[in-house]
Amino acid sequence: MKGLRIRSASGQLAEHLKEEIRAGRWTEKMPGETWLVTNLQVGRDTVRAALAQLEEEGVLVSQGQGKRRRIVKNGGTETTRKIRVRILLYEKQARGDIDNSSLLTQLLEAGFGAEFSAKSLKDLGMDVERVTWYVKQNPADAWVVSAASREVLEWFAGQPTPAIAMYGRHYGLTIAAAYPIMIPGQTEAVRRLVDLGHKRIVMLTREERRKPKLSRPEQAFIDELEAAGIITGDYNLPDWEESREGLSRLLNELFRISPPTVLIFQEAQLFIAARSHLADRGIIAPRDVSLVVAESDPSFGWSDPIPSHIHWDYRPVVRRVVRWARNVAQGKDDRMKGGTESKFVEGGTIGPVPGRPGV
Repeated sequence: MKGLRIRSASGQLAEHLKEEIRAGRWTEKMPGETWLVTNLQVGRDTVRAALAQLEEEGVLVSQGQGKRRRIVKNGGTETTRKIRVRILLYEKQARGDIDNSSLLTQLLEAGFGAEFSAKSLKDLGMDVERVTWYVKQNPADAWVVSAASREVLEWFAGQPTPAIAMYGRHYGLTIAAAYPIMIPGQTEAVRRLVDLGHKRIVMLTREERRKPKLSRPEQAFIDELEAAGIITGDYNLPDWEESREGLSRLLNELFRISPPTVLIFQEAQLFIAARSHLADRGIIAPRDVSLVVAESDPSFGWSDPIPSHIHWDYRPVVRRVVRWARNVAQGKDDRMKGGTESKFVEGGTIGPVPGRPGV
């Protein structure tokens, strides 16, 4: 039975909608979310997830925000041009990250000739000239560019070959994008830390997020500190050499004179490395310093207590990239941006300022 293969309410709804399309109930355009919620008596989240699944399968095609989705002829059996998609990662070790591995798997399952590039942006020094040379030496029909600087994404936006920014500094550029909306979760975290009495709050981010000027989340971080009456400067967003040794030197310097009471890390790998380094020096969270990481990580499920972190779901990001690839394969000029909201999860690595009574 078909029903035995369905593992969720949204999956059941997606199968039902496909059967209705094949039966000819809808032919050109799909009814909107509100109509489906009202007439099928299911939740809006279930409807949205089912419609997203049908987009991934090529049954439906998004026509933009506020517009009804177009139904693909024959309910998704219509073939699209097979294209070669290269994924240009920030660094090679990111291939094993759940979002990147899931993206590659879904692109391959969708019939695309997808692969990770042999070189990463870090290998190429995030240098536009070197990226230009590499792209010309390794032609593709479409590029997925992960966590790139503004200069690199600006170059991709100006090229005839379609590209999508998966994360990175894409704001204001005419390039497709899939990304987490970090500011809501980050703001929630900073306000909670301020409520706990913290003033010496330091965020560690990559250079391309700080230069030539701060990216939007980093600027929002500074603005939130200043709104709380905290004087800000380079101390809050320090420069550092992006290596294991560079991270150790930075942490040693930070704790030498005016130890921060909070460290916020952009990436889980930085959080894990810093937590280990500090523990070797007898600095334990949250007893001596509060720690927050701006993303989730599968290892957190094995941690007790769970680290305080900013949660966002990588799956809508992956779905958006796959939909974009389908649109490219169908000859569409898709430059839409799609974001997924973030929220702060208060785990066991934050607490009151050391030496201050519990709040």
